[in-house]
Amino acid sequence: MNVAVIQFPGSNCDADALHAARLMLSPDSQFVWHTETGLPTGTDLVFLPGGFSYGDHLRSGAIAARSPVMAAVKAHAERGGYVLGVCNGFQVLTEAKLLPGALGRNSEPHFMCRPVHLRVENAATAFTSAYTQGQTIEIPIAHGEGNYFADPETLARLEGEGQVVFRYLDNPNGSLSDVAGIISADGKVLGMMPHPERAVEALLGSQDGQGLFASLAGALVK
Repeated sequence: MNVAVIQFPGSNCDADALHAARLMLSPDSQFVWHTETGLPTGTDLVFLPGGFSYGDHLRSGAIAARSPVMAAVKAHAERGGYVLGVCNGFQVLTEAKLLPGALGRNSEPHFMCRPVHLRVENAATAFTSAYTQGQTIEIPIAHGEGNYFADPETLARLEGEGQVVFRYLDNPNGSLSDVAGIISADGKVLGMMPHPERAVEALLGSQDGQGLFASLAGALVK
């Protein structure tokens, strides 16, 4: 099992992502710098971490989505490899067109950093199989641009196809339909604004993020 955590200039959750990947998935998980043009041989999961890649210039994730390494990430996804984007990583995935929609400024225009409660809307994915359908979990957020939006047709498709995986119970940022995380049509690419990697140990205040990594571990073994 091989996990590649992509580092962009301005990433600030990369160490958290690597720690969670090594703790929950593989001790051999490693960083990959954004200027690389390929992924380590045998990469199973690409983890795009949170932070402020390129200082959020232009739009959050816009420049990172055009980094050299992203061509390899897209090719990995096209081969059916798993990709997880958290917070800024979710923004990068939408900018790279690996997931539909976009993330804008929070409806209350300030940075938010606190635990939130989510409902697991689809427990039949490689990222959520360790949870139960409708389960409530507590995961922290840390973002200023987490307001998910998409055109009505796209949103209806996401809802109808079960691609809304996590939903806010107390929407902190104004996201349409309380969307907190969505998955690609093939079920291999997940983007979410809350930080499961910051909820894998009791000392962090919640272990509810463990379910996501446990789900992935089972999927990657298969």
